[in-house]
Amino acid sequence: MKKLYSNKLVITSLILPGILVFIFAILAPICLSVYYGFTDYSGMGKAEWIGMENYQKLMHDSTFWKSLWHSLLLAVGFICIQHPLAMIVAAILDKLQGKAEGFFRCVYFIPNVISVAVIAYLWKFIYNPDFGLLNNILKAFGYTGKINWFDSKIAIWSVLVVLIWHGFGWGMLIYYTGIKNIDPVLYEAAAIDGANQRQTFLKITLPQMKSVIQVNVTMAIISALKQMETVYLLTNGGPGDSTQFTANYLYQQAFKAFKYGYGNAISVVFIIICILVTVVLNTIFAERAEKGKAVR
Repeated sequence: MKKLYSNKLVITSLILPGILVFIFAILAPICLSVYYGFTDYSGMGKAEWIGMENYQKLMHDSTFWKSLWHSLLLAVGFICIQHPLAMIVAAILDKLQGKAEGFFRCVYFIPNVISVAVIAYLWKFIYNPDFGLLNNILKAFGYTGKINWFDSKIAIWSVLVVLIWHGFGWGMLIYYTGIKNIDPVLYEAAAIDGANQRQTFLKITLPQMKSVIQVNVTMAIISALKQMETVYLLTNGGPGDSTQFTANYLYQQAFKAFKYGYGNAISVVFIIICILVTVVLNTIFAERAEKGKAVR
């Protein structure tokens, strides 16, 4: 077996398929995207080299910056609303026993199993100003007016509610798995020392979940940046550009406005932002980990 795995031909045959898939499915499209970002290509005909013109235009594109701002709002919503609630729910589920634990775990994850198209149209009905669930609930409490939840002034908040709700199950499941992997001996020792549930959560659960929190927060921010399907089906960035997100704006420019070169310029900037965010987050978490070790 050792002789077999030291054979260069065998090694090459094992890694070559993966390398080819990476080159043709990931690396080549990225390189083409970078190239087209420097052209005026419309998706048809010949691509003409225009240098940095697309990127200069992008720097002055108010819709692009607005879409980035909305992505930032969503990231803040994920980190400050969705994830704390997901962690608390995961900790509560961990305390449940028997069928109740499995039942509620499935209930919270159901929105992530349902098709994005179904979710979008479901929320369209919920937000409907004439017969929607939200307005009917308000009517039951005595409110007689009709609220247009997709009005340009409040549409972004309506969309953020849907996106935060829809991604809740993934965050909760990751935190739940992380809590399940914590050594029960730590909780038993805390119970013997007389620690209450709040002290146990703050002193044991949170410190043991640092790596899980790092992964979840990084994924949440990247997910906020590349949010597209739900927004496209729910509002398509409207009314106007009041609910525009970066990935949806990229799609509109590349495939609807036939500005394929400009759309690729947006995608290149988008990739750079994602890489920078990941590096910054990893640096922040690494520094905190080093400070924690120094304090100990």
